[in-house]
Amino acid sequence: MRININADIGESYGKFTIGNDSELMTLIGSANIACGMHAGDPSIMVRTIGLAKEHGVSIGAHPGFNDIWGFGRRQIRMNPKDLEYLVTYQIGALQALAQAQNAKVTHVKPHGALNNMAHDDASYAEAIARGIKAADPNLIFVANAGSEMTKAGHKLGLRVANESYIDRRYDDNGKMLSRELENSVIKDPQQAAEHVLRILDERALVSVSGKRIPAEVDTFCIHGDEPTAVAVATAVVAALKQAGIQITPLPELIQ
Repeated sequence: MRININADIGESYGKFTIGNDSELMTLIGSANIACGMHAGDPSIMVRTIGLAKEHGVSIGAHPGFNDIWGFGRRQIRMNPKDLEYLVTYQIGALQALAQAQNAKVTHVKPHGALNNMAHDDASYAEAIARGIKAADPNLIFVANAGSEMTKAGHKLGLRVANESYIDRRYDDNGKMLSRELENSVIKDPQQAAEHVLRILDERALVSVSGKRIPAEVDTFCIHGDEPTAVAVATAVVAALKQAGIQITPLPELIQ
């Protein structure tokens, strides 16, 4: 069995450092690199692309709302057309910087509040999918399993990678618990490993109440800004290897 692990990464800004990108990059198969709207800047984007190349990690764009102050976690209402262009704009920035290093962007994963809103909102989901297709129709759309985004990706003929989360718990509707709730983030490495293996074993997301929501997951995400990210990822990688599951870059997994 093969699975992908991706990380939201490259989310520092200027002289402010967020996360341990160098160490986390050794544990993942694919990197979702912030594109300068919610976090990241051109220099950090270039540095993160270089780290990904060094470790054989596939490169993805991580577009979000134009919200540095809120780290892209504040909901913003936008005209879907404006959102479509905002997504293409961010992908294009990363594509240009990657090309300068003889690297290629192969997937896109929306960030934060944009991701959460597009989970349920078909107009946002389709705007993201159009924005991706405009940048490159061969890009893989990394989308929450069972969301409007997966539907929009398939509708527009994109390759879709169904995503779950290493470090987040779910409600009964198959959506991540709000970060406003104390138990929304899984910070214990052993709990995270058990969480991932259970999803794979049961082929379902399991809510905090124990409800099973059927889901075929291709990729698991870890948030690089969490202080526990490296410890949690290390435990999950070890558990997957012990179970005989190979961690694979997205382009090799999603044909």
